[in-house]
Amino acid sequence: MGSCFSSILTKLTINVNTFDDCLYHLDGLFIRLSTLIIDIEKISISISDVEKMKQLSKLKYFSLTSMKTTIFYDDQVVPLLRQMSNLEELTLFLIIKRLDSTYINGIQLYDQILIHMPRLNKFTFSINTLISNDVNISLPSNDDIQRSFIGKKYQQVGSYADDKLIKALARCHIYSLPDQFDNFHHLNNSFQGSIFEKVKSVKITDIHPFEHEFFKIISQSFPFLQYLSVQNDEQQKNKQHLSTLIIFPHLRNFNLTLAHIDYAEKFLMKKTTDLPCLAYLRIKYEQLVIITNHFTNNSIEFNFSQLKFLSTVEPFVCSENFHLYFPQLQIFDS
Repeated sequence: MGSCFSSILTKLTINVNTFDDCLYHLDGLFIRLSTLIIDIEKISISISDVEKMKQLSKLKYFSLTSMKTTIFYDDQVVPLLRQMSNLEELTLFLIIKRLDSTYINGIQLYDQILIHMPRLNKFTFSINTLISNDVNISLPSNDDIQRSFIGKKYQQVGSYADDKLIKALARCHIYSLPDQFDNFHHLNNSFQGSIFEKVKSVKITDIHPFEHEFFKIISQSFPFLQYLSVQNDEQQKNKQHLSTLIIFPHLRNFNLTLAHIDYAEKFLMKKTTDLPCLAYLRIKYEQLVIITNHFTNNSIEFNFSQLKFLSTVEPFVCSENFHLYFPQLQIFDS
């Protein structure tokens, strides 16, 4: 990039691969830069010295997004943000893994980051904390998490949290309201519902089974949902088909490759769930065979009529009636 252009640029939006790529754009390259919006593929260990960055105190608006889990939040992200003393607006979308530790909460955010930003007037965030503890550390409840934001000049905050470890794992999600992000990740049974009209993509995962009422909450909370991924290998405990039909009116892309067959049956059969716009499906072929009874059940019982793309985990030989179930299928990938 030319030096003339670098000297006049005030706003930059960029996708980068590493944390060092992020720091490169903060090391005096753009002397007038006041707004930086960065999407990082993965936040990993950096070879750069954050405290020697030349540009940080000049920033007015900073946005940091990373969709992949990082273990370097405390070592990399926190020291970086502490240098942005003149920041007026901050946006964070992070998925953080901590070992033998506890959740990120309002007190930690304030004491470690926000107290160093006296001019900050807007903080938008979605922060997932995934805990893996081999030692006995008491985890805060969701009520504790909510109380941690009181009296710290936060706007309205939503949260849900596991209050105990299961198989040494637990998770917590804190987010500013109203929600401003397209994605909602690591949603689990602790989620109590709300309305998120901007969210288009949701990934749900848990080591406890998902039941009918949970999916009803999901359909109501995300009215414009287009992508859904279900990761749960636990069999449902309450499998009877309830009278309430669940509808996802805008869902186009559905990933079931890491889901128990109970969820394939629940979502793909019209008597329990209506998916009128489903166009892309990722699923194990074996599950398709089982729920359709080797493609002998009536094809109109399933949410396949608009399907254009089908991806299966393993290769297979199509049964005789396979294509009758997918009249609009254009791409088949195994």
